[in-house]
Amino acid sequence: MRGALRSPVFAPLAPWLARLPAERLPGIGELNALVPAGAVTGGGAPLRFAAAAASRRRGAEPYESRVFRTGEVPTREANWHDLFNCLAWLAFPRAKAAINRLHWTEMESRGGAPGARGTVRDALTLFDEGGVIVASDAPALLALVGGFRFKTLFWEKRAETMRRMRFFAIGHALHEKALGPYKGITAKSVLLEVPSGFLALDAPAQLAQADLLAAQWLARPGALDSTRNLAPLPVAGIPGWADNEREAYYDDVAVFRPGWRR
Repeated sequence: MRGALRSPVFAPLAPWLARLPAERLPGIGELNALVPAGAVTGGGAPLRFAAAAASRRRGAEPYESRVFRTGEVPTREANWHDLFNCLAWLAFPRAKAAINRLHWTEMESRGGAPGARGTVRDALTLFDEGGVIVASDAPALLALVGGFRFKTLFWEKRAETMRRMRFFAIGHALHEKALGPYKGITAKSVLLEVPSGFLALDAPAQLAQADLLAAQWLARPGALDSTRNLAPLPVAGIPGWADNEREAYYDDVAVFRPGWRR
């Protein structure tokens, strides 16, 4: 299991994974020790991870409301899914806070009903759980993602894609799936056009900039009016993210679909 963590899927989390015990999953106290000063959730409350048991009681405060109001992120002990959620808060603090704030805003707009969903919250959940931030200084390459032209992007333009695109996995359910990867894993992506100077930044600076730009993208009016604004991305096609160094790999239309299906 730990060997899987060397995959590029986990690259954004690597600095924090390196500080955790190698032989077991960390406790909540160990995770809180990683939280930097000044980290906040969507409501501006100081970020910290808290035991999840109380949030499961009947009549307990809704998850996103609790995170927004108190700063407490309910976390189950010895649970990969929740561990990756905590690490995503550390790697993508601005985007995660934006997701939390937008969830809360939507809930308040519907009278605070905990079960109120709607398209915006559905889109937020899809990205929070299974999102990838795609950044490139080449609009034509980003258009290939939105146009489902995955073989062109990942094979025919492979060298250019590797040189001019960066992929940052933020979704904690996506990270959990990557512990036992399979070809059909599909993410929901935010496509960001960045200046060419972005590609010259070191990895931590690229991550910080991608986090900021994703948070701004999520907050744009209309960005989440449709779940289709999050472009599907078969992550096994990303060069280096799977054993995909042969052309025939991309001929599997069950994975690399040519477009939306009715």
